[in-house]
Amino acid sequence: MARPAPARAPAPQPAPSRGDLRTWLARVEELDELQHVSGAHWDLEIGTISEINYRRKPPAALLFDDIVGYPHGYRVLTGAVSNAHRMALTLGLDPRLDTAGLVQALRGKPLEWERHAPQFEPQVVTSGPVLENVVHGGDVDLTRFPAPRWHEHDGGRYIGTGVAVVTSDPDTGRINVGAYRMMIQEDGRSATINAEAGKQGRAQYDRWFAKEGRAPVLASFGHDPLLLMVAGTEVPNTINEYAYAGAMVGEKLRVVRGEVTGLPMPAAAEIVVEGWIRPDRLLREGPFGEWTGYYAGSPRPVPAMDIERLYFRNNPIMLGTPPGKPPNDYSYMRALLKSAMIQDDLVKIGVRDVRGVWAHEACGGRLLVVVSITQRFCGHSRQAGYLTAQCPSAAYMNRFVVVVDDDVDPMNLEEVMWAVSTRCDPSEDIEILRKTWGSRVDPMLDDPTAPYNTRAVIDACRPFEKRDTFPPVAQSSPKRVRETVAKWKALFADPRFPLPDTVIPSAAVDEKD
Repeated sequence: MARPAPARAPAPQPAPSRGDLRTWLARVEELDELQHVSGAHWDLEIGTISEINYRRKPPAALLFDDIVGYPHGYRVLTGAVSNAHRMALTLGLDPRLDTAGLVQALRGKPLEWERHAPQFEPQVVTSGPVLENVVHGGDVDLTRFPAPRWHEHDGGRYIGTGVAVVTSDPDTGRINVGAYRMMIQEDGRSATINAEAGKQGRAQYDRWFAKEGRAPVLASFGHDPLLLMVAGTEVPNTINEYAYAGAMVGEKLRVVRGEVTGLPMPAAAEIVVEGWIRPDRLLREGPFGEWTGYYAGSPRPVPAMDIERLYFRNNPIMLGTPPGKPPNDYSYMRALLKSAMIQDDLVKIGVRDVRGVWAHEACGGRLLVVVSITQRFCGHSRQAGYLTAQCPSAAYMNRFVVVVDDDVDPMNLEEVMWAVSTRCDPSEDIEILRKTWGSRVDPMLDDPTAPYNTRAVIDACRPFEKRDTFPPVAQSSPKRVRETVAKWKALFADPRFPLPDTVIPSAAVDEKD
């Protein structure tokens, strides 16, 4: 049974800040980007409505209320960062930006965030809305929240999809925030945490197991989507991820320390659980519809969390980000952030003249990465391909890296495949890397105990030695296209036959006749 928080709760509440999902929702409502859905069922209906929504262009953010079997005010949010406007708003950028504008705005940002993160260590406070209700271990029941069964063949109800799982390094205290799926277990008394090998949170709790025989863990199920962005990407493992999130928006996040583990939780989080995991406390978990577009694995033992505290706000909102066949809830977010982070990784490593990177949403934002370069020397394209395939931001579950010349838009799959088909000799220009970092969610995997994968580096650049003699491209120059569209404006303004923005090159394009 819920009870008021202890004596610290009456302390004055700080003003709402980053980390407050309700403040974020109010801003999204002002942008007319939110749809309210009343009366859906937690069992498959919320998941199916959300799946259909992701196929819209653009998708809305959906806030489900009056969920069958639950009180009014117990809500689920999906589609939070599934388009450019809401991504920009979450990052503190101009919410009018489209995808192309957002890509430009994010260039160089990951390196800035990494550099400035130490200045944005979170502010520890003693009170916050998350403490409105505190439940002790014996009274914990996660089924009191409308956690959906998202897909028809899921093994259970997943309360943790848009989750922020907080762990710490037992030696340095460094905080990690990860997004690892969490399934309700034991009639709501516990939940499993499925963290893949190689993930930072998994490495941290493995070190706790070796040192103490158990690991402290905390999980937030509702928060500013900014934390979802941080939890779902590869932040350098030397940085407190709350500090990284603060650097992204130029503001320190407010956190409250948990009563049991001392781990920090967002002060304005909606629902938080705190407790311990142990190496011998395993429960069967799965299958689950994953971001590759397939159900991942048969049920198998996964560490279960012994929950000692449950904290939640009045009328809590769960942040749902169900994966599935792309486009899914977070495929757009991942494509955008991964692309920026990979490009900055390549710059940091020292790869010259990288003009653009795009981790394609259709491939989950991981499986296909396209890199555009201006070739400067023999081997430049292969260097870019090899390093992209194994750089920290792209190494996990990458399958294809395609390197193209700077006249090819890496975001445009039609252009990319044209380059692959006309500038790549399969016998010479496709390299295979074996025993690379894979995942148990890979539908091609034969042995889940050894989740390697194989990846191809496809050099779709003009051969460097033929760059001056390679046949010229048969298309009008960017300048001529712009002038023609301007002259025949009425023709090309016909709403029956809309002209994609990509047809009209920017004046900044390097014009080569």
